Amino acid sequence: MEITLKLSGLEPLIVTKESNFVNVGERTNVTGSKAFLRMIKDGDYEAALAVARDQVEGGAQIIDVNMDEGMIDGKEAMIRFLNLIASEPDIARVPVMIDSSKWEIIEAGLKCVQGKGVVNSISLKEGEENFIHHAKLIKKYGAAVIVMAFDEAGQADSYERRIEICKRSYDILVDVVKFPKEDIIFDPNIFPVATGMEEHNNNALDFFRATKWIRENLPGAHVSGGVSNVSFSFRGNNAVREAMHAAFLYHAIQNGMDMGIVNPTMLEVYDEVDKELMVYIEDVLLNRRPDATERLLEYAETVKGDGKKKEVDLTWRKQPVNERLSHALVKGIVDFIDEDVEECRHQFKRPIEVIEGPLMDGMNIVGDLFGSGKMFLPQVVKSARVMKKAVAYLLPYIEAEKDGVTSSAGKILMATVKGDVHDIGKNIVGVVLGCNNYEVIDLGVMVPPEKIIQEAINHQVDVIGLSGLITPSLDEMVTVAKEMERANLSIPLMIGGATTSRVHTAVKIEQHYTKDQTVHVLDASRSVTVVESLLGSKKENFVTELKADYAKLRAHHEKHRGAKEILSLEAARANKFQIDWKQADCIRPNFLGVQEVSVNLETLVNYIDWTPFFQTWELHGKFPRILEDEIVGTEATKLFEDANNLLEKIIRGNWLQPKGIIGLFPANSIGDDIEIYHPEQPTEVIHIQRTLRQQTKKAQGQPNIALADFIAPKESGIHDYIGGFAVTSGLGIEKYIQEFEANHDDYNSIMLKALADRFAEAFAEYLHEEVRKNYWGYASNEQLNNEELIKESYQGIRPAPGYPACPDHTEKTGLFSLLNVAERVGITLTDSLAMFPAASVSGWYFAHPQAKYFGLGKIGNDQVEDLAKRKGFSVETMERWLSSVMH
Repeated sequence: MEITLKLSGLEPLIVTKESNFVNVGERTNVTGSKAFLRMIKDGDYEAALAVARDQVEGGAQIIDVNMDEGMIDGKEAMIRFLNLIASEPDIARVPVMIDSSKWEIIEAGLKCVQGKGVVNSISLKEGEENFIHHAKLIKKYGAAVIVMAFDEAGQADSYERRIEICKRSYDILVDVVKFPKEDIIFDPNIFPVATGMEEHNNNALDFFRATKWIRENLPGAHVSGGVSNVSFSFRGNNAVREAMHAAFLYHAIQNGMDMGIVNPTMLEVYDEVDKELMVYIEDVLLNRRPDATERLLEYAETVKGDGKKKEVDLTWRKQPVNERLSHALVKGIVDFIDEDVEECRHQFKRPIEVIEGPLMDGMNIVGDLFGSGKMFLPQVVKSARVMKKAVAYLLPYIEAEKDGVTSSAGKILMATVKGDVHDIGKNIVGVVLGCNNYEVIDLGVMVPPEKIIQEAINHQVDVIGLSGLITPSLDEMVTVAKEMERANLSIPLMIGGATTSRVHTAVKIEQHYTKDQTVHVLDASRSVTVVESLLGSKKENFVTELKADYAKLRAHHEKHRGAKEILSLEAARANKFQIDWKQADCIRPNFLGVQEVSVNLETLVNYIDWTPFFQTWELHGKFPRILEDEIVGTEATKLFEDANNLLEKIIRGNWLQPKGIIGLFPANSIGDDIEIYHPEQPTEVIHIQRTLRQQTKKAQGQPNIALADFIAPKESGIHDYIGGFAVTSGLGIEKYIQEFEANHDDYNSIMLKALADRFAEAFAEYLHEEVRKNYWGYASNEQLNNEELIKESYQGIRPAPGYPACPDHTEKTGLFSLLNVAERVGITLTDSLAMFPAASVSGWYFAHPQAKYFGLGKIGNDQVEDLAKRKGFSVETMERWLSSVMH
């Protein structure tokens, strides 16, 4: 008798062989739909319910609900939405898939959902103990579960790894948890094909084989997946993509796939696909011939759209000049801006009226579209480029009239605080505010408090905005707030940057500046709303609500700051990470000492992790899937094309000069310290690296880790080693940044900085690989692709000072001295120990097979005092550098 998966809302959904394929609707997902996210944020649950209803009416047999977003209470949103669904019979008739990466949200959903739903998802990523614990609770709540083909070593990307992880997961679920076999759904990972990389040739075939194996060898289990992933190599060519989805789904279903996410608008009927095209596609999917990818790529060019060359649409050029200017601004087209502005100038008495009239009308449209989620940040920055060029053209005519500048909505002073050199985010916020008729005065980077205050007074600004990326910048912002209070300023203060947060702003900054309101701004898209609230007629209500909100945050922070028990330093050290030390695990490097490293940009391109690049532009999603995203996919693809075009110019013109240095040394640990020895005289200590130890109380059997635990203790008598490195791709960048800015091209200025950051990270990734395989050689046989490198599927770690495992930035000074970084590479440290150029990375190398990344968490005063003593610093100095991690 066939074992069947039985799910239900108000109506049953029984998945049998005859069901063929169960389609999951994915638009009730805040991570996949900006429109749905906005509804949830605004509390517009009626509109959110309409989305769910449309999914069901559109044929979704299950709806996927995800509330994972930092600015909403995911647990509360999940509970509220599922309870509302329960009162809507036309939605509640289908089962719900509770989708979250946070267990507390999943469990909250399980307590609400009617009938029998599905949990998406669990995996062995965090080990068997967590996997079993979550599976038992899912079973208790009576739900089915999706299990990702993912374990402690990473994501399965071969047939062998897929079946190994799925078999292990299945055995645990069935034998240990006693989970119903029919309620187990595997997602064995659908990856792109025809990427041009030989190791990807079997991606589809391995999925088909793994699906077949699962259905034949794991009785009762089902198979799911996201089909659109397979075709991302052909983004922009819907004819090929639709055909590929049809072919993939046909073979996947033939092999046993019975559930998944498919965009119906991107799906062709298998039998109706052009037969010749289908041969080329199936050659790729089934890896039937070695030249399958090349043949399909060549053939795909003949079936793009209607097969004709796409002509540039210039019909908009026939419109009146005012409408042409609006079109150019919205579309970011600079090609005709000078001639259009000149034509428009003759229609007005004064040149300033062109700015105040049609240009601002166009920018208002841009602002409205951006505010409503119909434009995205890269488009807005392109619009700003058009506006700047238009204003630059008009400026001589305005000055000839001795005219004042156009009236603005307000003056905003912006600065990256003293000691910090990172300004990409600040620049983006400036562009967005400029697009909304605010005059932005940008003081640049490393700006001391006294200059910020003086310039604010000189320019009579309406708002001050502070930016910073590194953790010491948080304290510098506190200093600026105190100095503003002392100077008796009454100007709203905006706080932004990667390390900032609402909690830090509420707890550490707001109370030091009482003359006006301090407000945290999460990202550029929210900056306009915040400024409007601070300067508009609703300021009083906005400030009242914000003060109440920040007061709650402070109370919550104070209440929970002691929630996690902190061990004494002595107890934490007694619970250190235990390693059974063997000399065989401490491989002697192939060379000892310090060596400069050079690499060409072409090599580094292959090591770029593109996901953070898109995050810089506030397009959130994992690369390459972001290119497929229903909401941002089109703009992400355009941005990616622009990035690659600039990339070619950077490489061809040798705009950036990557430079790096590594050092490999004998080393041993003594307690929480690491003694580093002279390469040629192993008894001579040339540097001592001080490390910090976790102090939060752990579950039984879980250690309190310090980086020193990964180096053999001196008393063991075992000779061990450590490495250090520093790399930059920022040398030479300033010339080109200045050229772009002189040409009013913020878009390419920001793009260049973002790409330089990616090159620096790629250099660090490349160099670490070279260290593992050659310079040190402890993993000489390693064979990993870029995806595996991004997932850190290698032996060893490269923690950086200032990051979770070692948040003490002062350790950079010892590292830079040890390697003579400033003199040999050209990277220097600011007062706050930020690296300059900004596109730089530095850190340590640990090679032991058990070395792993970890977060330090909160530490006690006893460790701060102990570290101050070990480093020879005052306790006050140490507290300044470690304030973000102190309990």
